[in-house]
Amino acid sequence: MRVEITSPPAPPRHELLQAGLDLLDQGITVFDADLCLVAWNRTFLKLLEFPDELAYIGAPFAGFIRYNAERGEYGPGNVEEQVAERVTAAKNFAPHVTERRRPNGRVLLLRGEPLANKGFVTLYSDVTEQRYIEHLTEHQNIQLDERVRRRTAQLENANANLRRASEENERIAAALRRNEERLRLINDTIPILIGYVDQNEVYQYANKGYSDWYGHPEGSVTGRAVLDVIGPHVYSQVRDPVRRALAGQQVTYEYQMERQGQTVFARSTLVPEVTVDGKNHGFFVFSYEITEQKRMQAALVQAQKMEAIGQLTGGLAHDFNNLLTVIIGNLAALQDHRPDDAGVNEFVEPALQSARRGVQLIKRLLTFSRQQPLEPQAVDIGQLIVNLGKLVRRSLPESIAVSTDLGGMTLHALVDPGQLESALLNFALNSRDAMPDGGRLHIAARSVELTTDAAAFDVAPGRYALIEIADNGCGMDAATLARACEPFFTTKRLGLGSGLGLAMAYGFAKQSGGGISIQSQPEQGTTVLMVVPLATPEPEVEDTGEEAVLPQGGELVLLVEDDPNVRRVVRQQLIDLGYPVIEAEDGEQALSMVTQIPDIAIVVSDVIMPGGIDGRQLADSVMRDYPEILIVLMSGYTDEAELGSNLPVLAKPFGRQDLNRALQAAHRDKP
Repeated sequence: MRVEITSPPAPPRHELLQAGLDLLDQGITVFDADLCLVAWNRTFLKLLEFPDELAYIGAPFAGFIRYNAERGEYGPGNVEEQVAERVTAAKNFAPHVTERRRPNGRVLLLRGEPLANKGFVTLYSDVTEQRYIEHLTEHQNIQLDERVRRRTAQLENANANLRRASEENERIAAALRRNEERLRLINDTIPILIGYVDQNEVYQYANKGYSDWYGHPEGSVTGRAVLDVIGPHVYSQVRDPVRRALAGQQVTYEYQMERQGQTVFARSTLVPEVTVDGKNHGFFVFSYEITEQKRMQAALVQAQKMEAIGQLTGGLAHDFNNLLTVIIGNLAALQDHRPDDAGVNEFVEPALQSARRGVQLIKRLLTFSRQQPLEPQAVDIGQLIVNLGKLVRRSLPESIAVSTDLGGMTLHALVDPGQLESALLNFALNSRDAMPDGGRLHIAARSVELTTDAAAFDVAPGRYALIEIADNGCGMDAATLARACEPFFTTKRLGLGSGLGLAMAYGFAKQSGGGISIQSQPEQGTTVLMVVPLATPEPEVEDTGEEAVLPQGGELVLLVEDDPNVRRVVRQQLIDLGYPVIEAEDGEQALSMVTQIPDIAIVVSDVIMPGGIDGRQLADSVMRDYPEILIVLMSGYTDEAELGSNLPVLAKPFGRQDLNRALQAAHRDKP
């Protein structure tokens, strides 16, 4: 007699699905249209502290409600009324998300969704702890195994009645199919990517979300190798975690991939399926998307960097503008007193030009950190590019050919012209550095209508002016391109770049209501695209020459400034304009002098001063108690909008004529 030895049958697919369901750290129940339990997991029983015997296939929904009512879950009241009320609500089930505080202090988040066959599924999440899947344990459906074992034994003992055994077999098979369909529906509904991989790195199961994530038809993942399903790019990132999971270690990791033209991120947990005798059959995969979380983290880091730069720049601007006020004021005074001395002017004029460039640099830094308001106006982009082209040609070596394309049309944009020119010049100089052996630099501008492609610039859809600067230089790899606009990031060697050029241009574009997109590949050049809002040019207004006949004053001026060097420069400017001057070092001293000296007609005060009273508070007190006194404020970086009033504000550094215009403006605005 020949004895055939066969391998034990593989576990039914529904057992595998049930095991996976029991591993979730979320509780789950599925009730049918008759409010009878058809599926659950042990996490549900644990979270709600139900005894195991309360849950079985066909268990009534009312049994769970009654158990809770009898142990006081719903507060004092009639148990039967509490049961009836909740059973009625379940029969009229509607989607809901609610929180419930358990007597043991745990807070559960309940999410209920109706099913197509009139039943409903409910997820129970313990939100007092981590919401992510970290520690999933294997649970076997003992009750279902026992039921199948008993039924199998009954069938084996009922050999005499083959017809009855066949009918019973068919009934059990139908029930198992229904159970499997329900479990699959649950797995395909929950927002988690679930898969199972065997020791040969072949998928034995994947839910619908898993297949959709990798762009495969539903059901086509099972039986295929991991590398074939996820592709070599993702596999190179997950190869090590997969091997560790096959060695019996639970592991959590993150990866990124290209999906529908965009980079997306996911976090996965691999849970090995280890038997009691230590054998590892494979592992479960539980994944969920974290793209939005990554985007928010990156935005937060960028915002923190910008905030730090803004704080640093704002503090430096005040002190630096005070220094420039002293330098420019003294140089201008020297030039005024020695107008015909060529020897003096030979040194004074370059020094003045350098100091004024310092003023522009501070404005650029403040604009970059968004502490300095822009001065937008309708700028002729074509004319600006023509002028820029002339400047660029003088700055680039002859080995670099420069071309422009303005599309034969007049194009105006609402921007700060100085900031725009500075940004474009920075792009051009970066292109020069990328072409040490020569190449081509192309500057173009045109009007565009942004729709779906507006997201590339992080702007709202609409019409914009598009400025393009392209070169055929060395280009950038993906890692460098991702950090190109990051403050202080530079690939240039020490001393050749600050890492602020592109970052400042990016900040200017965003503050102007536009954006920047950079396209680059190694050895294939770089193209910088900037969009800024279109504008309609304002009609030109002839200069009336009003400023040429500004009158000289004679009223007593109280000058309030804590820096003695700045105070000396401004005092001399006032004296040159014909104003007698008295001085105060801070707001408290100035307020005392205003109270005691009735002849004070004008107060010229710095905004930021030490002590208990700053320039704004001083102005408020003087305007309230002495409305006839004129106020002019000076500031190193504060704009008028921050002052909350219509007072004339002089931005440091300023010249004598600027001061004169501010004094006349104070006269005109006085009622």
